[in-house]
Amino acid sequence: MHAWAAPITPFLEGQPPALRLHDTSTGELRMPAPDGRASLYVCGITPYDATHMGHAATYVAFDLLHRQWLDAGLDVNYVQNVTDVDDPLLERAKATGVDWRELAIGQTELFRRDMEALNVLPPTRYIGAVEAVAWIVPAVEDLVARGLAYRVPGEGGEPDGDVYFDAQAAEGTAWSLGAVSGYGRETMLRVFAERGGDPQRPGKRDALDPLLWRMERPGEPNWEGASLGTGRPGWHIECSVIARRFLPAPFTVQGGGSDLIFPHHEFSAGHAAAGDGLPLAGHYVHTGMVGLDGEKMSKSRGNLVLVSRLRAQGADPMAVRTVLLGQHYRSDWFWTDDLLDQARRRLAAWRGRLATATLDEGAALVASLRERLADDLDAPGALEALDDWAAGPEAERRDQGTGSGLVSDAVEALLGVALEPTGQVRASADATSLDNVMDVAGGVRAN
Repeated sequence: MHAWAAPITPFLEGQPPALRLHDTSTGELRMPAPDGRASLYVCGITPYDATHMGHAATYVAFDLLHRQWLDAGLDVNYVQNVTDVDDPLLERAKATGVDWRELAIGQTELFRRDMEALNVLPPTRYIGAVEAVAWIVPAVEDLVARGLAYRVPGEGGEPDGDVYFDAQAAEGTAWSLGAVSGYGRETMLRVFAERGGDPQRPGKRDALDPLLWRMERPGEPNWEGASLGTGRPGWHIECSVIARRFLPAPFTVQGGGSDLIFPHHEFSAGHAAAGDGLPLAGHYVHTGMVGLDGEKMSKSRGNLVLVSRLRAQGADPMAVRTVLLGQHYRSDWFWTDDLLDQARRRLAAWRGRLATATLDEGAALVASLRERLADDLDAPGALEALDDWAAGPEAERRDQGTGSGLVSDAVEALLGVALEPTGQVRASADATSLDNVMDVAGGVRAN
């Protein structure tokens, strides 16, 4: 599967301060030590609807991390998946009368366009769950062979043989239950049920054991599973297998929304460690949740803010990105039209001031942006530094404009905001082509 076109990232002279990032698993600010290399896995979309603002916030946040590593001169290996077969996708396809493959392809392509518009750097590898099935099957077979996974008998008309991970048996394989989330069992049981788990499934050894391989059901897509039988993979094993195939063990940062801390990242880490005895990742970073006007975004409420719809309405994608950068990546927040209006005004001020920037101002701004971003990706602080620069007194006319290129390059390289207002053109050009895919739009699950 291909990702999207890479924007040109300007090069900046000098070195940024050492980056400190909050680690979910420890609750502390830590310095990832990539030793000249950095590796990142960010869980991607389940493509059953267009990208909403919560997903955009996550991918822009990790784009910010990607850019800081590049600014530090690191070699970055970034992998992102697409869960292009899973229950929510199949349910949406059935409800809308669309073939599940067509739905996945269309929504994945719309996501690519959204990422391009938001100036998000593409991952090194962009891998679909469907193309990973051939790698997942032997990984699950190995867990079964070593007694770390087991089959569950069918009841109530369900087939025999669904394969589950034995979380208790896997304890001590560089992983233990709760190592990522820090949750107690009562919280785990509640969250597991809310986020795709099946704690009430009869025949499981433990209510928290997650599904690894689902045996074939009528009307569902399936693949040959060798000794496992015909079926399809569970959710968590997908990410651990893809990460192990394309990234070092452990890789530098596992990223995603805070709704993925448990069970998804917990069990992805467990599957990987059970497979080879090594931690999945050295550092866990999670973004906050985004709501709308004081309420949680949800399809049932019909209150999703879609990036594609804003673009089709002519919104400058750089204004949308500015809204996202204006909230700290770990915070929960609410989208409002006022935030978008404020972002438009900020962009106008930065763009209006650009022509009079001096080299001294540019150098000072580069240092200020780097300092703010090194402190747990403090993008709101970086935007405030930009505001202060834009509101500052202009230099003598003979010095005006000499630093405009440096300021523009710094804002683009470090924040991903293009100070040339090209977003409106892109939005207008895409508006017609978006109509066909937006007929089924509503809300995306980030993996």
